[in-house]
Amino acid sequence: MAEHDPPAAKVDGPGRQRRRRKGRRGKSRPSVPGTGKAKGRPQREAPTQKADAAPREYNDNSVPASVGPDETRQGQSQPASLHNNQSKDGPPRQGPPRQSYAAIDLGTNNCRLLIARPSGENFTVIDAFSRVVRLGEGLAQSGRLSDEAMDRTLAALRVCAEKLKRRNVFLARSVATEACRRAENGPEFIERVRRETGIALDIISAREEARLAVLGCHVLLEDGLGPAMIFDIGGGSTELVLIESTGTVPRILDWQSVPWGVVSLTESCGPEGHTLEDRLERYRHMHSLVAESFSAFSKRVSPARENAGQDGPLRLLGTSGTVTTLASLHLELPQYDRRMVDGLIVPAESMRKISSRLSSMAVEDRREVNCIGRERADLVVAGCAILEAILDLWPAGRLGVADRGIREGILRSLIASHGHGRGHASRTTSAGVRRAVASR
Repeated sequence: MAEHDPPAAKVDGPGRQRRRRKGRRGKSRPSVPGTGKAKGRPQREAPTQKADAAPREYNDNSVPASVGPDETRQGQSQPASLHNNQSKDGPPRQGPPRQSYAAIDLGTNNCRLLIARPSGENFTVIDAFSRVVRLGEGLAQSGRLSDEAMDRTLAALRVCAEKLKRRNVFLARSVATEACRRAENGPEFIERVRRETGIALDIISAREEARLAVLGCHVLLEDGLGPAMIFDIGGGSTELVLIESTGTVPRILDWQSVPWGVVSLTESCGPEGHTLEDRLERYRHMHSLVAESFSAFSKRVSPARENAGQDGPLRLLGTSGTVTTLASLHLELPQYDRRMVDGLIVPAESMRKISSRLSSMAVEDRREVNCIGRERADLVVAGCAILEAILDLWPAGRLGVADRGIREGILRSLIASHGHGRGHASRTTSAGVRRAVASR
């Protein structure tokens, strides 16, 4: 992959911290039968606070001196609206001593924001936001982003714009993935977002998406020898990356992106049906579609899979709502808890059993399962089918679980590439964002 990151966005917006609610509230719902609690904590210590909690530090010593790059060069996080890096009165001024960095990941299903400050070789999260927007809803049938989906997404991005102003954000990068890549009206939507919120989204390639996911979560991979597999199950696509561990950022040996994510696969396979046999047949069809799309990649990585197996147990790490949800069910948590999940190592057989049970349940029953709820009930089955196809391709006995990915990868790129406290370009308030926020 290329060796240069795009220019980052410069923003302004000091303000006060707000404490976000932690986790889901409400009464406990039944867990999936037949799943047992984890027998131990992950071998790597996970962060100890939730994504929306007060500041936390990522203590993995993994910010490299130079990081891999973005090979896409169009529209890359330019300073448009949110992002002027020089004042009209003269050259850039030195930034504040405690600069903050921000990453926005707009996916097919979720809109996510993370704001952090450098802390030595790590970073401390000071604000976060995540909302299910289903931007890609109906995309498989129409080839376009619907008006309702775009309106939902814009509402979430306005929240992000407010937070960027309120926090002392110096550099920001905002990316959009599969839904905007595939949609006929994706570029029009990107321009509307810039006009109405001041956020300049960069539609990144699948290759860059895979690289950022690896950069964000690779530190949770189990120690070992030989190649390992990292995957990211998204809403509109799934990325698989074969890596070789190094002293800092893993070396990418091969990668594959397929257009099957939890939203695109769910919509392409139609309704679930009314009987158990209907549901099982639909699940088998989902699995076969994904397995077929993986077949060429599976052949390419076959020698690496065999060599890795000779060096010890195969290593596998997943980052996605699917793996974190299933890990929660494995632990029989009453509600999702990032502290318990991020960095967990789960037996692959347990994930298969949970997938099998969920695929046989009616959607009404899945809605009552702890850590799934209404928002994921119709999508989790597709995620299970994708996960099982990955376990077939890379049959590791254990699966590492990461509740981190693209946003963290972006932050590491920004912090490593642009540094902090070194007299870099000044932070300037964007007139576009000021107007967009003031008009509401």
